[in-house]
Amino acid sequence: MEVRVQHTFAASPDTVFDAWVDPDRLEHWLFEHTGLEEERVRLVTEPFVGGYFSFVVRRPVHGELDHNGEYLEIFRPRRLVFTWGIAGHGPSDSVVSIDIVPCHEGAQLTLVHEMTQPEFAARTEAGWAKLLGALEVALDQGAHTAHETAGQQSANYTGEN
Repeated sequence: MEVRVQHTFAASPDTVFDAWVDPDRLEHWLFEHTGLEEERVRLVTEPFVGGYFSFVVRRPVHGELDHNGEYLEIFRPRRLVFTWGIAGHGPSDSVVSIDIVPCHEGAQLTLVHEMTQPEFAARTEAGWAKLLGALEVALDQGAHTAHETAGQQSANYTGEN
């Protein structure tokens, strides 16, 4: 089963990509602009091929949820692929691919979530759409400076082969 979500951003591909792997930027949009009733507990990210990430939130109904995975591909600023799962809720057998291409408006992002549980497809699609909207809000608000000269910082997570 495949869920596909697209979103256009008024930011460069570099800026959009960095928002997914830079811990400070990721934390800002992932937790602050979703509108979800949740408390941020922990964010750990090792943005290199073979590295892992863990985003732990506490929700009133579900308690703590640890969204985690492993980075499989990192090709800045055009492609990011990682596994996706929630600790304690079955195997992390789903894979998320993010492709970012320049467009007239800035950057077009296509997110594809390959999953084995079709009963979660609609909820997964809505969740990713909400998160991409949160990313847009964060980028539009100038939550970070343009990072077109990201060479120094991005050297830690280019992952190019």
